[in-house]
Amino acid sequence: MTEMTEDEKAAEIETARRIFAGPIGFLLSAPQLKHLPPPVSPEVAFAGRSNVGKSSLINALCGRNSLARTSNTPGRTQELNFFDVAGSANLPEGAAPLFRFVDMPGYGYAKAPKDLVKQWRVLINDYLRGRAVLKRVLVLIDSRHGLKEVDTDLLTMLDDAAVSYRIVLTKADKVKASELAEVAAKTADAIRKRPAAHPEIIATSSEKGMGIPELRAAVIEAISS
Repeated sequence: MTEMTEDEKAAEIETARRIFAGPIGFLLSAPQLKHLPPPVSPEVAFAGRSNVGKSSLINALCGRNSLARTSNTPGRTQELNFFDVAGSANLPEGAAPLFRFVDMPGYGYAKAPKDLVKQWRVLINDYLRGRAVLKRVLVLIDSRHGLKEVDTDLLTMLDDAAVSYRIVLTKADKVKASELAEVAAKTADAIRKRPAAHPEIIATSSEKGMGIPELRAAVIEAISS
């Protein structure tokens, strides 16, 4: 695959910006597989530890302040939350959205009851293995901490399910540039031999907007592949 020119990258980022600036709306929450919406559009899912800043990143990505709920109580959300991205304000009534993104329940919260952890694993594992329209999972990793054992457990689950995933570093503004580069390098080395991992890592900051345009473009690339 040939590397894109700077003009091609800029065009891709602008296309993604326009799409995310269009209509985006909450569709439904699915506590069980039977509540999933019909698989009529490509899906991109967001996964991460309970305190990784997932909701803040989704809000920044979509340019909305309260699209995804943020909570001071980690691990509160235990459902798959689906959002429609229309792609155009002129979408005919009843037409399928351009794509959907899925806010997966946070994992790794130390105080979560064991039965809740088991429920999470069953829901996520069944969704990952059975959702043909799922194009990619964006796995969010805190830049301050890097990959933890609970993260690698998820990566193994994704590898086993043959679901493509890409690492997104969050809170990149909270560490020095040298520390960010070190975490990115260690993470890249850790996923190098994983079969379902995308080789490129995106560093982001919800507060500063760092990496957000590139992440939008990565989402559009994922649904188009």
